[in-house]
This record gives sequence, structure tokens and C-alpha cells, in this order.
Amino acid sequence: MLSIVSVKILSHKVKSSSPVQPVDFTTLTAICAELRSRWLPARLEQVYQRDRHTLFLGLRTLDKRGWLLVSWHPQAARLGISDAPPRSPDTFTFSQQLRHQIGNLALVAIEAIAPWERALDLQFARRPGDSPLWHLYVEIMGKYSNVVLANQDNQIVTAAHQVSAQQSRVRPIQTGEPYEIPPGLANPSPSLSEPFERWQERVSLVPGALKKNLLNTYRGVSSAISLTLIHAANLDPTQSTQTLAEADWRSLFQQWQRWLQVLEQEQFQPGWLDEGYTVLGWDAVTPVASVQELIDRYYRDRLNLQEFTQLHHQLQQKLTNLLTKLHIKAQDFRNRMAQSDQADRYREQADLLMAHLHEWQPGMPAIALADFATGEPITIPLNPEKNAVQNAQALYKRHQKLKRARSAIAPLLEDVTNEIEYLEQVEASLTELKQYETQEDLDALQEIRDELVQQNYLDKPEYSNPSANREDSASQPYRYQTPTGFEVLVGRNNRQNDHLTFRTAGDYDLWFHTQEIPGSHVLLRLEPGSSPETSDLEYVANIAAFHSRARQSEQVPVVYTKPKNVYKPKGAKPGMIVYKHEQVIWGKPQQLADAIFQKTGKMSGKREDL
Repeated sequence: MLSIVSVKILSHKVKSSSPVQPVDFTTLTAICAELRSRWLPARLEQVYQRDRHTLFLGLRTLDKRGWLLVSWHPQAARLGISDAPPRSPDTFTFSQQLRHQIGNLALVAIEAIAPWERALDLQFARRPGDSPLWHLYVEIMGKYSNVVLANQDNQIVTAAHQVSAQQSRVRPIQTGEPYEIPPGLANPSPSLSEPFERWQERVSLVPGALKKNLLNTYRGVSSAISLTLIHAANLDPTQSTQTLAEADWRSLFQQWQRWLQVLEQEQFQPGWLDEGYTVLGWDAVTPVASVQELIDRYYRDRLNLQEFTQLHHQLQQKLTNLLTKLHIKAQDFRNRMAQSDQADRYREQADLLMAHLHEWQPGMPAIALADFATGEPITIPLNPEKNAVQNAQALYKRHQKLKRARSAIAPLLEDVTNEIEYLEQVEASLTELKQYETQEDLDALQEIRDELVQQNYLDKPEYSNPSANREDSASQPYRYQTPTGFEVLVGRNNRQNDHLTFRTAGDYDLWFHTQEIPGSHVLLRLEPGSSPETSDLEYVANIAAFHSRARQSEQVPVVYTKPKNVYKPKGAKPGMIVYKHEQVIWGKPQQLADAIFQKTGKMSGKREDL
């Protein structure tokens, strides 16, 4: 009986098919309301830029410290409190300029620069109550998002993305120029005081789909808000405004005013929807404690999913190409080795010809001679332009050439075979990481990329997160528990495999691996004096078989031995080992797959703390 003790169920599941929900005016208002109530005033202690689109501002209030993330990412522009950034060097000029100008000043205000616009003014002064010396303008506007630093005279000092006059005649953003607010929309602003009749007239002025008309009539209305209001009124978003009854209009207007009251009173209720999130609390599937937590989790997962998908495709394509070329190369070496196996035959033919020189006649294209051992006739091709001795010498030379070729090709074939074995091991780890669900998945995938960079199979990316060199951000292995309660650790990639085998493993543990099949290193943790049952060994064998290239097989040979019997040959690549004193046990991966499916409802679900 298999034992799966626990499964982590995520309150929010990332769906690759759904588009990224942008930070709209309502969400931005909720973020700012929470920041003002919890983080103002605050001292700016650190400035750190993680990548081309993400800035971290280290804040300290009287009772806490935190990091304010400011992002101008074209698909995930936002700001909000986030986790601490990674400890990798910051080499960006923008963050250095910010650090020089506003470092150690106080963040005293977060204000909107214009009504119903997604642009904020983060004001910095020497101390609370003083006039602001610097303005950090954060513009959350999709692919046009930007962050601009201006002095107290509103002159631009630096910007995350400078915009020349050639790029935009409407609103260039250049150092030394005055900062101008983004051009406003011509649509009217929503208002609680607007009467129902006037509101209805505006929305229905041009007949069309209800969602589209609501979205295009007023400022500050996003696609998500439009759908939320329409669903709350029990209406169809695609329904034409011409078909709505008076009661439908009244119901929708009631939800409209309800939304405006939430904005005015700043009474937000963050939570997860079936797809995406809400800060209104309407139809929320799972409530969340704070807007900051909601926004940080959603966009971090969405960006991680994008990066995971792109990186996984890149690595899979690279490995496929490398293995295809290496298999062709190995087959060529094998063919040449097969040819060299005929070397002795040419020597024997030369010996026969030398022993029967008297039977040769000028101009013969071939000669049939009796074999020394069997007496059977052997036909030897000849060059008619050469005599018997010259033909024999040619056969001797061919024998020597093929013999030398074999000694030269043998080590080359061994090197190619070892390289194929290594890359197939990496490919097996990549197959394990088919989809993104948690940060651990991306960390493990980045470690595979870093390993391939270190092994010179990939070029180092321009902007990289050197996760493989930092223990604090290293991914963790899968965890299981055997029927009698022993812990089982499974490596996700070669870094983890080496770590488990040569650093984590103790004298009393047992090490498992599929026999001559690429797969994960598996460690059964045992306390001194403890002894695993047969059911434990079978269970761990099932795990080792499941986390290998033989996952779809019914039975898979698995070896196990003491960790002290596992060695890494000198110069071996990551994850490559040799072992001795092993025992063989048959693993049944489908048993584990069925147990995971029964517990999680997914055939390849994550096995955290299983």
C-alpha cells in the first residue's frame, strides 16, 4: 500500500492559456490605499534593480522593513510590497542614479498625478512634513509603462526608458526636459453624482456589445472591471445595448455605483477568481489578506510562467539538436569501427597471396585461393596493373590503416557515448519539469540552464540570475514518505543529484537509481539502527522508476546501495557517477503515478512533501 502523506494545494493556479490581467485603475487605487495606510512615511534605505524592468526600493518605517517593487514590464507593470530581491550584483545605471539622488530620503506621499489615470507621484523629502525634493513618477500603462525621476523643479533627471522626439512627437521623455503628465483621454470620468439617465444615454449612445460600450465610454474602466460589473448584474457581456430592458439597465447602474463607492471609500477586498484576481471581493473564490500579497503573487507567477515556458522550450530544443548531432557522430564512429573489424581479413588475404605467388598471372582482376584454416576458397580482389607482391603490400597497408583507425576512433566513440549519456540525463531532468506551478520549478529549470552554460553548451545570458551559485536560492528536492514513515528525497536536476549523493547522504542511508537508465538520484533517509521494510524498498524503487526516462514502463530495474559505494569519476560531468556493491530491485512507476493521481487528480502533479 503506497503512502502519500500530504499534498500542497495552491490557492491560485497559474493557467498558461489565460492572458495576463493588467493592473487597472481600480487595482492601482487599492494598492496605493494600502501602501499609504501601512508604509507612509518610510525611509528609503536601499535601491536595487533586478533586471531591465524591475526596481526594488528598500523601505523602513518605525516598526518594519520591506521592499517596494516598482515594475515597468510591458505585460506586468505594477508596484507593491514584495519579497527581498536576490543577492546578485546590480549593474544598472538607472538604479545607481536613483541611489545617488533619493537614497536615505523619506517617502512621504504617493499621489495620483491626474484623476482616473494610472500614473503616480512618489514624493521624497528629507523628513516627513517637508516639501518634496524629488518626484519618482510611476506610469502603469502597459507597453508604454515607465519610471521617471524629476527634481523639485519637475525637471527630468533620469528615466527607466528614455523616449526621443523621433520615437514620440507627442510626449518625449529626455533628461533635462520638464516632466509632462501623459495625455489624458477624451472620455468622461465616472462620478457617483451622475444621474442614471445621463449614464444610460452615454453607454447606449452607439449600439454595440455591452462590455465594449462600457469599456469605451468612461475613463478608468478596464476589461476586468467591465466584466465584473456585468456579471454582478447577471447580464451577458456580448449582449447588444439595444436589447437591454429597463430593469437590466437599473441593475447594471446599481453595480456601477457600488463600484464607485468602493473606490471612494477605499474598502477593497482582495481575492482570487477562477481566472485572475479581484480587489473588489465580488465572486472571489479565495480571499487574500492584503492587496500587496495578491498582486505580488499573481504577477510573479505569471512572469515566472512566461520565463519557464520560454526557457523550457529553449533548453529542450538545444538538447534535441545536440543529441541528434551526437547520435549521428556516434553512428559514424561505429561504422568506421565496423570497417576496422575487417583489418585482420585484409592481413590474412595478404598472407595467402604471398604464399601463392606462383599462382598469380599478369592482368588478373581477382584470384581464388584456399584458406589456411578451413581450406575453403577465398576470392581476393586484385589490381590488374600491379603484380602479386604489390597487391599483397596494398592489403598489408590497408590492414595497418584500419588497425590504426580503430585505436584512434575507440576513445572518440567513448567520449561521444559519455556525452550522450550526460545529455540524456539532463534531458530526463528537463522532462520532469514539464509545467510551472511553483517558484521551485523555475529555480530548478534555471539551475539546468546554468549547468549547461558552465559546461559550454549554452552561451551565458545577458541578464542572468546566477541561482546555481547561491545556496539561499537553490531549489529543493521532491519529498516523499515511505509506508513506515522514512523520508525519501529525489533530485530535480544534476545539481540536486550531486548534492543529495555527496553532501546530504549519511552513513545509514540508501541510494537508489534506475539501472543504466537516465533518472534522478533518490535517497532513502535512515536513522542509526533503523531498518527499512521490504515495502519501503519497493516504494522507493517505484519512486526512482517514476523519476526516470522509463516512467511509462510497467517494470524498471532499479539499483540501490550505500552512498559510500557511489563515486564520481575524475573529470565527470554533473550528475554522472559510478557505483559498486549494488542490489537490484524492480520498480513499478505506474503504481506511484496512480497513487499521485488519486491524491491530487493530476498524473504529473507536484510531489512536494509527499
